[in-house]
Amino acid sequence: MNVSKNKTGFFCSNCGTQSAKWVGKCVACGEWNTLTEEPILKKKSTLVVSNKEPKNQPEILDANAQIQSEERLFMPDSELNRTLGGGLVLGSVVLMGGEPGIGKSTLLLQNILQSSYKTLYVSGEESKNQVAMRAKRIGIRNKECYILPETKIELILKYAVDINPEIIVIDSIQTLETDILDSAPGSVSQVKECTALLIRFAKQNNIPIWIVGHITKDGNIAGPKVLEHMVDTVLLFEGERNFHFRILRAQKNRFGSTNEIGLYEMTNNGLETVTNPSDILLSETTNNLSGVAISASLEGNRPMLLEVQALVSPSVYSSPQRNSTGFDLRRLGMLLAVLEKRGGYRFGDKDVFVNIAGGLKPEDPGMDLAVVAAILSSLEDLPISKTIAFAGEIGLSGEIRPAFRTENRITEAAKMGLSALVMSDFSKTLDHAETISTIKIKKIDDLVLQKIFNFDL
Repeated sequence: MNVSKNKTGFFCSNCGTQSAKWVGKCVACGEWNTLTEEPILKKKSTLVVSNKEPKNQPEILDANAQIQSEERLFMPDSELNRTLGGGLVLGSVVLMGGEPGIGKSTLLLQNILQSSYKTLYVSGEESKNQVAMRAKRIGIRNKECYILPETKIELILKYAVDINPEIIVIDSIQTLETDILDSAPGSVSQVKECTALLIRFAKQNNIPIWIVGHITKDGNIAGPKVLEHMVDTVLLFEGERNFHFRILRAQKNRFGSTNEIGLYEMTNNGLETVTNPSDILLSETTNNLSGVAISASLEGNRPMLLEVQALVSPSVYSSPQRNSTGFDLRRLGMLLAVLEKRGGYRFGDKDVFVNIAGGLKPEDPGMDLAVVAAILSSLEDLPISKTIAFAGEIGLSGEIRPAFRTENRITEAAKMGLSALVMSDFSKTLDHAETISTIKIKKIDDLVLQKIFNFDL
């Protein structure tokens, strides 16, 4: 008697590449020990996701042809609209990733409940009562929000066809499974197949779909890397669980810029938008404290003033400590080496600690000058005036390179009542932007010689 046996294959958990046999190193992405054995499709999908037939026809690409702008749904959250590039595009698929407990589900649920769009909220991780408890705390305004605690993709799309919602939320993609595969939910093949079905449904029915995704310990979205290539937009929700502030950052956006961010503050009633981050992040700055400097930085396209704190103290260990919170530790080591080589300071017997107040993790290289200023202030135990901000990148030779979009930094510093901005002498500023005094320096030696902590402006 012949017994049918399901075929299996080996799939890379990083990129999703299929291999006929197990190999130690993936031939596509080069990662080691990422291939896992999973069953291949046991039957073809007969799922009907739409009654509409595609009407796309080949057309000649003409530069003078009239381009139609995408139709968008505007969410109640202005920060979310900013990050998406102006709203949620019809038929788009948005993938949102973040650490557990950071507030992904809360952010989506409160936007759905505060809108008037007919929504199907699919919860694969929480029961109906758990979602209802969070919704009650946030406040229910949307009377057409349907909750569906289901993990079978076939049933989800069947209910979506019947309800015909304006928005669909999937929380989360790692919990979904399809009957055409024998593998467990969350596996590479399940995630790929379920996502492909959702994308097909979104495009054919012109319905935008939110997908929540887990992340790995490395900070990457769990599942194959091809998942991020399949969707239209990838958003990352960042922040420390011990701090109130959260940043929504666009890693990929086919319908807008990836330079926009959204800033939120976690409260007892959910996430609240932060429209003026500089005012909140600098509200607790105290006078006459050494080791504190204000950085005129950029997060995406948004200028904001951040407080940089530094502490330099004699080391009690044979090897001095170098600790950083919110600032790249390797870059801190580079700045200390430049100070030793170009400024004549010695940190070989001193511990150095750097912290960005508020729990944010900016990636702006223009923060170098503020970090160096805070370190020198702590080393000399002399405070820097609260009315001075810093913006500049420091090179290995000790030169102060201009920070990009200096005009926006000057405008933000002037709006917050600061009197001066220390910047690179090579910066090209517009006349109308110079609403405050600018102190221009060329090298790190100039910063040391001018004794920044003696400025009285």
